[in-house]
Amino acid sequence: MAIIVDITKGIEGYEDKIDLTAIKDFIVTLLEDEYNSNRDIYLSLLLTGNENIQIINRDYRNKDIETDVISFAYRDSEDFLEGPIETLGDIIISLERVKSQAKEYGHSFEREFYYVLTHGLLHLLGYDHISEEDKKIMRAKEEEILERNGYVRT
Repeated sequence: MAIIVDITKGIEGYEDKIDLTAIKDFIVTLLEDEYNSNRDIYLSLLLTGNENIQIINRDYRNKDIETDVISFAYRDSEDFLEGPIETLGDIIISLERVKSQAKEYGHSFEREFYYVLTHGLLHLLGYDHISEEDKKIMRAKEEEILERNGYVRT
């Protein structure tokens, strides 16, 4: 299974905080560990700012607020099961929001970024947090993945 990750950085700055190769490696490792497919896998990741993510949130989710991450999983689409490539979906992350949340929660930008990325990836894999039970399961999986990769809370 080949894993194709298309990353677009749609915000200036953050060069000292964002390593695109490391991000791709993290995504590939997570999918190899957590997802089994007999097809090649594709997903896209957009790194953006608060203004753009608020527009996307408003236009596609009817929520006119900034957020840290939005995931659009294609699992439920009719085309998901067709073709040689399995398109998992799209993840959008606001780097501005990641920065402010890292400060608010008292940990590094890197730890917050990989938490948000893991959260988005798990949504693409079918995890959710609508019910309390699902939320517990998802949070435990997030922490397991982050700890396994060295991104522990400080």
